[in-house]
Amino acid sequence: MSGRARKHRGRPARVREGQMRVVLTGATGMVGGGVLQACLEDEGIEAVLSVARRKVGIEHRKLTQLVMPDLFDLAAHGDALSGFDACLYCLGVSAVGMSEAKYRRVTHDLTLAVVDALSRRNPDLVVCYVSGRGSDRAGRSRWMWARVKGEAENALFARDVAAYTFRPGLVQPLRAHRPRSLSQRVVVGIVNLVFPLLRALSPGLATSAVDIGRAMIAAARGKPGKKVFEPRDMDALARTRTRP
Repeated sequence: MSGRARKHRGRPARVREGQMRVVLTGATGMVGGGVLQACLEDEGIEAVLSVARRKVGIEHRKLTQLVMPDLFDLAAHGDALSGFDACLYCLGVSAVGMSEAKYRRVTHDLTLAVVDALSRRNPDLVVCYVSGRGSDRAGRSRWMWARVKGEAENALFARDVAAYTFRPGLVQPLRAHRPRSLSQRVVVGIVNLVFPLLRALSPGLATSAVDIGRAMIAAARGKPGKKVFEPRDMDALARTRTRP
């Protein structure tokens, strides 16, 4: 059965009543940090399970953290993965300096391993996947990262889950986000300075990490009518704050 035929089939009563339990990957990253904040601020999110290699630096009544060195082993955690309505997949790495094989393992193979582990425990799971602006599902791009991201999108759409992909361009992280490397901190500082101007001049390019989270939540909650969201789409969806 295709993901299209399966969309939002038999959603649990709590989702129909406006409540969701979500699994979040990549919460320690630039996008994931904003998505986590959106989840914690949303009254309709009942619980968040962060799955990551390290803990996020906050505590919250909604937040549970599953820290593990290798997310390929997620399926071994069994019952801890049950009872969830959506996976907000924000885990990602830069392709700079990586071989295609290594990038594919993290971007494609790990994504599918995590989604498969969760969907086995949660048959009506909705998957919201952070991809990237320029991702190429046709596989013709000269950019390796775009081809691999496109392959990951295609594989998710072929899975027996309701899947949506989000393709941000320039992302404004949370002010509190502090990358580990100096070069990344410099880039984040520049982005925060120029983001308001870029968003005003090129709304199809720039999106805040929190708005990506709001858009993902809205997609998981409702039936947005499309499967691939570019920056303008995310901004519009974030404003809807869709309820069942």
